[in-house]
Amino acid sequence: MKITNKVKTLAAGGLGVVAMGLQAAPTFAAGKVRCPDGSEAKDLTNCNNIPKNNLNSNDLMTTLNTIINVIIGIIGFVAVMVIILGGVQYTTSAGDSGKVKKAKDTIMYGIIGLVVALMAYSIVNFILSNVFK
Repeated sequence: MKITNKVKTLAAGGLGVVAMGLQAAPTFAAGKVRCPDGSEAKDLTNCNNIPKNNLNSNDLMTTLNTIINVIIGIIGFVAVMVIILGGVQYTTSAGDSGKVKKAKDTIMYGIIGLVVALMAYSIVNFILSNVFK
């Protein structure tokens, strides 16, 4: 039985995900979170360097900024995944000119999407910071 490079790559990636999960498992099993200063606490309200008055803020600016940043973050993640998909297509094209062109186009569209997401992030944060001073 011949093991292809795709199977080897998938196995290595799977082992990497499992290793990261095993590293994080003791913290999750203990029901603790890691504070920004590196210490462990039962929940984020017990961390020392987080301001207590901003934990449950209902400020419109904060809510809008959080929603928009999450959406733009998801778009950026999808763009990076498209770039990775294009790289895999390019690697597995085996010199076929049609597949190579499709892979290059996929990578190009992923890069364009990533640039648009970064520009949208900066424009939205600039506008929101100037409107809600």
